[in-house]
Amino acid sequence: MTRKKKERGQLIVLSGPSGVGKSTVIAELLGQRKDIYFSVSFTTRAPRVGEADGVNYNFVDRAEFERMIAAGELLEHAEYVGNYYGTSMRVIEEKLAAGVDVLLDIEVQGAAKVRARCPEAALIFIIPPSFEELERRLRGRNTDSEEVITGRLQKAREEYRQIPSYDYLVVNDSVSEAAGEIISILTAEACRTRNRLHLIESV
Repeated sequence: MTRKKKERGQLIVLSGPSGVGKSTVIAELLGQRKDIYFSVSFTTRAPRVGEADGVNYNFVDRAEFERMIAAGELLEHAEYVGNYYGTSMRVIEEKLAAGVDVLLDIEVQGAAKVRARCPEAALIFIIPPSFEELERRLRGRNTDSEEVITGRLQKAREEYRQIPSYDYLVVNDSVSEAAGEIISILTAEACRTRNRLHLIESV
């Protein structure tokens, strides 16, 4: 009987500034790789128009979220603009143990917490071709005020300073190319010696 190439799934953390196109890249990635589980975060903020519970986020009230924190049920959590956001440890652990790759879309604060608890996680930061392009994309949305856009750009500058703590840097110039680079990263991670030692245990 041939042993399966990997016994445990890979945890992938994807971060990037607002406006870089993470959601579009993730949609492309999941379209190409049906075997990746996209972790849906928990949040205390209210659903936006068009968002569905369990699809975009798991929406819970503040009391329930704080119960989850106290019970140690979250891999990471952060408070952003008055609302909690967090990732369920139990669901992720179940998927990884079953050999399924798990993708997290979280900001730099949460990514640092994941790295501390899961050193084997692959951290990927997505950037636009230039900072000017990021500003152009944010303005092109026509959804935010000038004040909000300025705040997002300042936040992006702060996030850029954390890039050296990431394992990989992907440039989203083309959505398909960015998704392709992430798939290449997953292939490389799967081939790491630590992930394949079980193949030579009987030698």
